[in-house]
Amino acid sequence: MGKDDSGRASRLGAIFDWDGVVIDSSRHHEESWNRLAAEERRVLPEGHFLKGFGMKNEVIIPGILHWTDDEGEIRRLSLRKEVLYREVIRERGLEPLPGVRPFLERLQAAGIPRVIGSSTHRLNITTSLDILGLAEFFTAIVSAEDVRQGKPDPDVFLKAAAKIGREPADCVVFEDAPMGVEAALAGGMKAVGVAGTHGSAVLEKAHRVVRRLDELDVADLEALFA
Repeated sequence: MGKDDSGRASRLGAIFDWDGVVIDSSRHHEESWNRLAAEERRVLPEGHFLKGFGMKNEVIIPGILHWTDDEGEIRRLSLRKEVLYREVIRERGLEPLPGVRPFLERLQAAGIPRVIGSSTHRLNITTSLDILGLAEFFTAIVSAEDVRQGKPDPDVFLKAAAKIGREPADCVVFEDAPMGVEAALAGGMKAVGVAGTHGSAVLEKAHRVVRRLDELDVADLEALFA
């Protein structure tokens, strides 16, 4: 696994989805939706959380919750939901998913740049990075505020690749959701599915599926391009 200019490792870029890949904040997010609904005296449809997993709030609120189509009201509700989410993670704390830190250390040692590409709001990510102590491992963040189209559109991952100066064809995306895998493939990237949140069956389009990130080393990433 050489790092010289002629080796694949020297050209690789690693793009990480956030929720379900670096952390499991599903319960925190679900609780924030519950708190928002209580505040607003609104009803949450049955199964809303799984249906909206990985989508932007701006899609969830009108398309899944059917609360409103007014853009100003959608934005207000979206921002309030994220304030509540940050309250929840400060109250309950966060831990990285098993295997995340060792894998990030391997990439860092190999000189492979690492960027977050997520539909999560930036302040949620930076707040979580501070709680987790993982900020040193990521050189850039592309978040909900940076993209107009959510996954499965590849915009978030294309911008993430540009942030670390890598061609999309040289990037590996780590995703836990089918729409994220589709976005990676649409961007011409390799996709590694992390089967924690949704399980392995729904990640069948990924080039490889793992239970935890430290199942991989740099040679495994290089092999995806062989």
